Amino acid sequence: MKLTHEERIQLHEFNNLTKSLSFNMYDICYTKTREEREAYIEYIDEQYNAERLTKILTHVSDIIGAHVLNIAKQDYVPQGASVTILVSEGPIVEVPTEHFDESPGPLPSSVTMHLDKSHITVHTYPEYHPHEGISTFRADIDVSTCGEISPLKALNYLIHSFDTDIMTMDYRVRGFTRDINGRKLFIDHDINSIQNYIPEEIKDEYDMIDVNVYPQNIFHTKCKLKEFDLNNYLFGYSKEKLEKEEADEITKKLKMEMDEIFYGKNIHTHY
Repeated sequence: MKLTHEERIQLHEFNNLTKSLSFNMYDICYTKTREEREAYIEYIDEQYNAERLTKILTHVSDIIGAHVLNIAKQDYVPQGASVTILVSEGPIVEVPTEHFDESPGPLPSSVTMHLDKSHITVHTYPEYHPHEGISTFRADIDVSTCGEISPLKALNYLIHSFDTDIMTMDYRVRGFTRDINGRKLFIDHDINSIQNYIPEEIKDEYDMIDVNVYPQNIFHTKCKLKEFDLNNYLFGYSKEKLEKEEADEITKKLKMEMDEIFYGKNIHTHY
């Protein structure tokens, strides 16, 4: 639905639309021994501890022009962390029309968005396979806003903030607002895919699948890294130290893990 500038700003009271972005990322690693697995989890726990995650989410709030009201953060034992930020914004005097264009958002060097009420959360989940030597790290990030603007402008920065093999993204618009004549507006910006908000150079690196429900304003995109280099998935050593048969077997296991996460189903049962 294409709205004119007048339709955007001439609303009856507050814009009640709720826009939610869920961003899930997966990092996959092969850890041959228990010691390697523990070292990998310790590395991930340090790399994405509550303090660093707080900095990432604070940058997200800067990008979308939000004021931080409260921060709750926690590192868990034996691993994992969570951060929740409550943010708000002052009154909107004028709605900048360029913010409604479908384009990737900025990195934190500039602030180009405003929102009215929001929360931003992140939770991390390090885990490992009991037999196959596969370790994975998942981070779930939710950016939920209420008002004029979508949280999608934060997506570009979030992608750059994590070393990501697989990404799953969901964007939903809920509720409605009214124009000055009482007509309901169930969405206030044009969108046909989350990919509109992902830079071209990032899209070139991933295979992508869209599953969208346009009438319900639900958009879903899954991404899997195209290029595979085994050295990027070995923790503490390189593939040159492996026999070819072992390297091929590890590659097979890693690619199977990535495919299962990407397609959301067990392709082969491991025993």
